[in-house]
Amino acid sequence: MNRKVMLVALLVVIALLPFEAHGAEKVFRLGMIGLDTSHVTAFTKIINSSQAEHGCKVVVGYPGGSPDIPSSANRVAGYTEQLRAKYGVEIVDSIEELCRKVDGVLLESVDGRPHLKQAIPVIKARKPLFIDKPMGGNLADVLEIFRLAKENNVPCWSSSSLRYCPGIIELKEKNTVGKILGCDVYSPCSLEEHHPDLYWYGVHGVEMLFAVMGPGCQSVRRIQTDAYEHVVGLWDGGRIGTFRGLHAGKTGYGGTIFGSKAVTDIGGYGGYEPLVEEVIKFFKTGKVPIPEQETIEIFAFMSAADVSKARGGAEVSLAELITEARAEK
Repeated sequence: MNRKVMLVALLVVIALLPFEAHGAEKVFRLGMIGLDTSHVTAFTKIINSSQAEHGCKVVVGYPGGSPDIPSSANRVAGYTEQLRAKYGVEIVDSIEELCRKVDGVLLESVDGRPHLKQAIPVIKARKPLFIDKPMGGNLADVLEIFRLAKENNVPCWSSSSLRYCPGIIELKEKNTVGKILGCDVYSPCSLEEHHPDLYWYGVHGVEMLFAVMGPGCQSVRRIQTDAYEHVVGLWDGGRIGTFRGLHAGKTGYGGTIFGSKAVTDIGGYGGYEPLVEEVIKFFKTGKVPIPEQETIEIFAFMSAADVSKARGGAEVSLAELITEARAEK
């Protein structure tokens, strides 16, 4: 066999190898919508620094921003410039343009109200979608995002980073307490006038509660004082899960898990990395890590807390609230 034939044969073999085998794996390009939260720089730093290992990179951003929320309006320009200058992220003028340049999208807008409108062109473009908390500005929007995503066969999910705090990860990996019988959690719970009370920051603690208890919450009761929120959820089998939202005094994240074999402490916050690892895995596999029904119940739980407050602490059915919200769209 002459040299020319051998060279051609070698090139054919190399071309048939997996990308990883000859160092040419295609980068999975990510876009970010809503550059008005510290999450955009924190997530980009983690994702782009692990590009060699995981093959994902944030490459495009769309600023967005909400003029009637100071914590959005006052920060969007700064975070946009950081992404451009420090991480080389291209900034575009529309979500449609962003979608043409990426393989997947992180919807990061700190304001949940525009999430449905911002998600629609992403779903239309058939791009896998992660939505940062809160998933929507109300329960009806959350349901509609999931409906559209399912209708268009687009993988879509949402989560707070508190779902992946070390104590909860250890619980799931080692089953240290046996059957989960109940859980009490607490977290900071600042309010924002344009959102249901727990959507803005209480969502972190509620996400922890559902990460432990799972779906199956049937009803909610709520008490509010100047210093605290106290929300009691009744789960199937008579299990009880509670959320304490902290408005005053020392704040933090934590809770207690009650099991058939042990009672244990959840522990504190573990940073953004565990969530971002799940986000990267999602984009690489297309597999959603959290069942849709569980996320729907999280937002139904928080919406029911507002209804219970309005009714003087009366019990509110999640199933009835979800039915009513579906009828709104």
